Amino acid sequence: MKIAFIHNEKKIGTGANYINDLMASKLKARGDVIKNFYPKTELMDSPVRLKGLANILFFYSLLEHRRSVARYSIIQGTTYTPLPFLALPIPVVTHFGSTTAGFLKSVPLANKIEPPTRSVWYALRREGVIGELNFRTRRPLRDIAEIEHYAADKATAVIATSKNVRAELMSAGVNAKKIKVIHNAIEDYWFKTPPLPPYGDPSLIFLGRIGQDVFTYKLKGLDRLVHLYKKFPSVPKLTVCMTLDKGLKKWLKTAIPHHTVYTNLKKDLIPNVLRPMAGSILFVPSRYEGFSLSLIEGMSQGLIPVTYPVGVAPEIIKNGRNGFVVKNQKEAIQRVRQILDNEYLRLYMSAQAYRTAEQFKSDYMADRLHSFYRTIIKNAAAERRAKNAAARPRT
Repeated sequence: MKIAFIHNEKKIGTGANYINDLMASKLKARGDVIKNFYPKTELMDSPVRLKGLANILFFYSLLEHRRSVARYSIIQGTTYTPLPFLALPIPVVTHFGSTTAGFLKSVPLANKIEPPTRSVWYALRREGVIGELNFRTRRPLRDIAEIEHYAADKATAVIATSKNVRAELMSAGVNAKKIKVIHNAIEDYWFKTPPLPPYGDPSLIFLGRIGQDVFTYKLKGLDRLVHLYKKFPSVPKLTVCMTLDKGLKKWLKTAIPHHTVYTNLKKDLIPNVLRPMAGSILFVPSRYEGFSLSLIEGMSQGLIPVTYPVGVAPEIIKNGRNGFVVKNQKEAIQRVRQILDNEYLRLYMSAQAYRTAEQFKSDYMADRLHSFYRTIIKNAAAERRAKNAAARPRT
């Protein structure tokens, strides 16, 4: 197979970047031909209200590669990125690790946030960590949400990385028959060395992107994280996060006791930090995740997840066995205490979390993708033959 991968080149990798690179490398190992296409021409100095449209139009610069892309068997992009090629007579697959509509629905205004953590936002503003309580405008995100729906509706097939994402796409009117759930995977280096047997005092751990503005802070549940941390002042805490906000980095290091913070650590070094922490508690406070790579990454190191029902968590977490899914902060605090107070349960759940993570090795994802692409190509060829046969004059 020859697959044209549409990418958005970024200096700091996001979940989508890691997954795209992982998919491409694994498919190449199976003999597929992969060509990456990156847009280069960007609208400059666009006002905030037009940022969404600017991001969308950015990918139309790829039309200069139209002839090259047309030589491939499948065009693979992320959400709306293959938009310029939907009219080509080539199957287009769009990969939804999350939906912008999901972001918008899940992130409330500050005065609508649940009471236990609402005060955290006002404290963060008072202490100069954030300059505003609410995002200036959501119009760019609404524009992107609309175009994502259009791209999913017009694409040949859609990959959803969790049942939650599939449900979001279906609620937007995308035909359920064209949506295939294929879970993301994590890189092989997470499994290079098994986690160490739990020893010492367990910690509270946050892993992943924490955001860089008030909208993404709410999305990632910064207020919930701070609230939980402060409920356990004597428990060691470890935050391994990605953020561009220097003010937040400084505040996290000084405002929370017994707290170690790593920011923007090279991703393949993170297992070295987490491996000795097996048996500790991974808190996932997000209000929205499409899949939640950090959940699986943490579990691969024997961390026990206490997570809100985001991304793939409801599909894989069995309460009391390999973690806990919680609905509010009160429940999260209770589950953390339950784990801390029961050494046998903690050791058992740590081992079960690791076994669950093994289901997300990259070869499993690549096999499913490879098979899915072959089915799409086969169906496309059958449709072309049927159309050609129908167009022939009858004798």
